Amino acid sequence: MRWSCKRSVTMAAVFLLLTILYLMLPLEFRSTGEQVWQGRTVSSSALWVDKGGYLPLNVSYQLLAGTPPTKQKYLTIGLCSVSRPKGTYLISTLSSIFSRSSPAELSSMVVVVLLADFDAQWRETTLGEITATFPSQLEAEQLLVVHAPKQYYPPLTGLKRNYNDNADRVTFRSKQNVDYSFLLQFCAGRSLLYLQLEDDVSCSQNFLSAIRGRVQQQEVVGGVPWATLEFSALGYIGKLYHSEHLPLLSRFLFLFYQEMPCDFLFSHFRVLLTQGEAIRFTPSLFQHMGSYSSFLGTFNKLKDEDFEADLYTNPPADVYSDIPAYENHVAAMAWSPGTGTFFWGRSPFSGNHLTVAFKQPAVVTGIIVVTGSAEGRDQLASATVELGLHPVTEKTGLGITCQEFYSVGDLQGGKMNMTDIHKKRSGHASSCLKIRVTANQNDWVIIRKIRITTEEE
Repeated sequence: MRWSCKRSVTMAAVFLLLTILYLMLPLEFRSTGEQVWQGRTVSSSALWVDKGGYLPLNVSYQLLAGTPPTKQKYLTIGLCSVSRPKGTYLISTLSSIFSRSSPAELSSMVVVVLLADFDAQWRETTLGEITATFPSQLEAEQLLVVHAPKQYYPPLTGLKRNYNDNADRVTFRSKQNVDYSFLLQFCAGRSLLYLQLEDDVSCSQNFLSAIRGRVQQQEVVGGVPWATLEFSALGYIGKLYHSEHLPLLSRFLFLFYQEMPCDFLFSHFRVLLTQGEAIRFTPSLFQHMGSYSSFLGTFNKLKDEDFEADLYTNPPADVYSDIPAYENHVAAMAWSPGTGTFFWGRSPFSGNHLTVAFKQPAVVTGIIVVTGSAEGRDQLASATVELGLHPVTEKTGLGITCQEFYSVGDLQGGKMNMTDIHKKRSGHASSCLKIRVTANQNDWVIIRKIRITTEEE
């Protein structure tokens, strides 16, 4: 009886001690294993990096303009901006984001701008331009402007000169990595998804709806977890992440800030999260519009050839080819704009063709042809593009062709982008377009896009 009583007292004391220790823990450690935010349940294991002091990121932010939304959004758009020796594009970029979005889309997003320059005068001037240009967006909790003081940055000089970059270049790209790191950390948890842009881009119309549709497509059709979805072929533009991954990505950039440029690090991060191959959607939703880099004002002519400001539609037509198609990648898919639509044919011979027969004659003013994969494989090495007059039935029974064809030009590097075609042929209406192979090719061929612009007769 004495032993039983003593045991009870001991157990009670242990229980009391555990209770006291539990109550002394910070609130974030007293979770039930899940956090519920705006109707979406997020496993707390995905946010482990923000708990328990793991990999602490010591930074405090100055909120320069705007009010953080009280409810979680669908999408946060983040971008950093610094002074440029030859002009700025920030206001144009923000104008493109807001003007190319519907009211419903704007209510589902928040844009975060990190003014990352240490020049206080530049920040004050830029902040004045932002507040004067976008007062309604600031008031509607759709735009936030922040700054991370210099004191929180690691050393930016005397760093490792990997890739044989000169010291100025190493400092520039290393600071850029830290800028992105701080931006991502600030944006974590503000939305379900996070989109990275640069401060010199233009956007497609209704890009958020396009992103939402393609995310749903990836989750339903792909069924494979993803770390990054890409909506532009260039640099660090149009890269989409799960918000719950941002704390990890932020620390990853900070830890390796001096090792390599940010776009290299982002690719490594994707692989570390077990997404081996890039997942890129076309047409691209964002275009690089800056002519001069923020690094020493050097000229920068990068353009995304897959960008479509407004998703186009070609005129109705019948499309066929005598190049054997692989699986369901038939010729008509080169004529249909959209994600994952392309013609994929086996090794073509000289004289093989892909022919487009218009339902109604049209005055063709411009032609764009893009062959090869996004990685540059399976380009059509040698071919000419022709327009045709006087439709007739093709002798082999494949479809409608034309009695007379004239050459518009040859593909260069597997591509063509030609304008003002109608001025060279006195505005004659065409009934056919043909891509004709002019040399045998061992590699297979992908015709990724055919787009024409027309003029009414």
